[in-house]
Amino acid sequence: MELIEKHASFGGWQNVYRHYSQSLKCEMNVGVYLPPKAANEKLPVLYWLSGLTCNEQNFITKSGMQRYAAEHNIIVVAPDTSPRGSHVADADRYDLGQGAGFYLNATQAPWNEHYKMYDYIRNELPDLVMHHFPATTKKSISGHSMGGLGALVLALRNPDEYVSVSAFSPIVSPSQVPWGQQAFAAYLGENKEAWLDYDPVSLISQGQRVAEIMVDQGLSDDFYAEQLRTPNLEKICQEMNIKTLIRYHEGYDHSYYFVSSFIGEHIAYHANKLNMR
Repeated sequence: MELIEKHASFGGWQNVYRHYSQSLKCEMNVGVYLPPKAANEKLPVLYWLSGLTCNEQNFITKSGMQRYAAEHNIIVVAPDTSPRGSHVADADRYDLGQGAGFYLNATQAPWNEHYKMYDYIRNELPDLVMHHFPATTKKSISGHSMGGLGALVLALRNPDEYVSVSAFSPIVSPSQVPWGQQAFAAYLGENKEAWLDYDPVSLISQGQRVAEIMVDQGLSDDFYAEQLRTPNLEKICQEMNIKTLIRYHEGYDHSYYFVSSFIGEHIAYHANKLNMR
């Protein structure tokens, strides 16, 4: 991995690395925050998945998470949201193509050549992190919007791999809302059964489980009713007896002003779970 940015932050280092991804067949950037204690010992890892139009920079520059990661001794890994490059398929819209990988493995041309974000996040990136950084095998996952969807799907499909999961403003029923339907039709085809592998509410209804789910949702979020539908997640978790910590916040929108207001509580939540395991 090539170091392309290095910034001192709260006694540790906020770095950005570039590497060639075998899964995605392109160069990828990834942000890695190394707390002060990473200089002397191995630490658990929190993976953060960002939302539509984002890259590896949004979370590391806007959330203020470094203060809390340093306090709780957690390495934070923030990858890009899709494969990148002039040779990678793209679309003339913000919710499909580059910047909108949806953390799935595409099966339809032209997307299936590069869009294997599920494999990248689940397999390739953790292997790289274990090889290049002082990381333990313990990891958790979180994300925002499309990234919250990705975090929930990865945790639900691989409950033994992630100690804990949380999300900000996640797309919980993508097969039922425009963002998900448009992306899934392009990436996965018209067989809607295939869509359900990447739909958190559907996965839970089919019996996939995690110990607990933490979600924060702003009630002034312009996408709340049409695209996100957090109450669907709350309802299915109640029906399937999955413990939740779902909080609704008056006045908060879909932006990083919202994420930065509560990211400290999410990192503390994951730190508690990681230290218990």
